[in-house]
Amino acid sequence: MSSICLEDYRCKLISKIAYSDTQQQVKRYLDAALKGLQTHRVNGHITLRFLHRVEQELQRYQPDDGDPLQWENVQAGQRYCTALLLQLQKS
Repeated sequence: MSSICLEDYRCKLISKIAYSDTQQQVKRYLDAALKGLQTHRVNGHITLRFLHRVEQELQRYQPDDGDPLQWENVQAGQRYCTALLLQLQKS
């Protein structure tokens, strides 16, 4: 995957997170993204950077940027990204 593809992938992922029906779906999207990166044998430090950038993008959202469900999804995505980053950094 090239950097342009990863940028597009990240943008689509963030959109899917915001417009998810449930917070469980948010986790599934993030897990699928991580698994996809690992399947394509993306270097570990690039995977960490990808997740960190997703987390940063989610942190830019404000409560007034969408409806309450979108805000909850964004917050759930932030928390799960943080947990994934900590897990990956330990391994």
